[in-house]
Amino acid sequence: MRKLIFMCLIIVATISIPFLLNRTLHVTASTVPPPVNRNPILTDVDVLIDVGHGGIDSGTLYGELYEKNINLEMAKLTYSLLSEKGYHVLMNRVEDYALSGENRWFRTRSRHLKDLSQRSHLANEVRPKAVISLHVNWAARSGKRGPVVLHQKSEASKRLAGSLQSSLNELYKTTEAPVYGKTFYLLKHVQVPAVIVEMGFISNPSDREQMTQPQKQKQLAASIAQGVIAFLNEKPAPKEPAWKWSRIVRPSSAK
Repeated sequence: MRKLIFMCLIIVATISIPFLLNRTLHVTASTVPPPVNRNPILTDVDVLIDVGHGGIDSGTLYGELYEKNINLEMAKLTYSLLSEKGYHVLMNRVEDYALSGENRWFRTRSRHLKDLSQRSHLANEVRPKAVISLHVNWAARSGKRGPVVLHQKSEASKRLAGSLQSSLNELYKTTEAPVYGKTFYLLKHVQVPAVIVEMGFISNPSDREQMTQPQKQKQLAASIAQGVIAFLNEKPAPKEPAWKWSRIVRPSSAK
């Protein structure tokens, strides 16, 4: 009798253990990001342009004007300018869709987190010399205007932010300072120099025109490209900038 019971237990264990192991492996694979390996096809990338928002996620807006569309248009213009200069540039979206739909590995109900994690994982796989994430700002006061560049803690990210901020300040005739974006997911998780470029305030008439009028869009793209190129060429920042580094994040929509 005892021998019969023992044999039954062995049979149950033989059937159950592989099933349980398979479930465990499935859950692990669904909650842990895939290994970050340097993609041999995408080597020596100079700049990855992270095109903010997309698809169901419109970003901030003004009437029928959506941030996601401004970001995409500015990314395309900036891409073209940098490519013409001989730089190897990538964009993480080229049409109006959400990157969260491409994320099959992050087990979460938050579409927003799936989107951000997909962006950061791509950047870490490609490992470009610089990541610029293009966005549009908004404020309750329509008088609030000007570009703001958010940076990581690293010195390289600070230099990239300083170069972009100087170039954009020249275009906008402002004296804004780069800002430490301590709480921003993308800046915390990307392992190469990265910045978030708030190109202007959609709530301000002057900034809105700069970001939507075709000729002025070209000027803005040229300013962004100039800042990136200055960083890639390690050109020194202005000797006496009109701003000082700030560690306080300005109010802005979540990125």
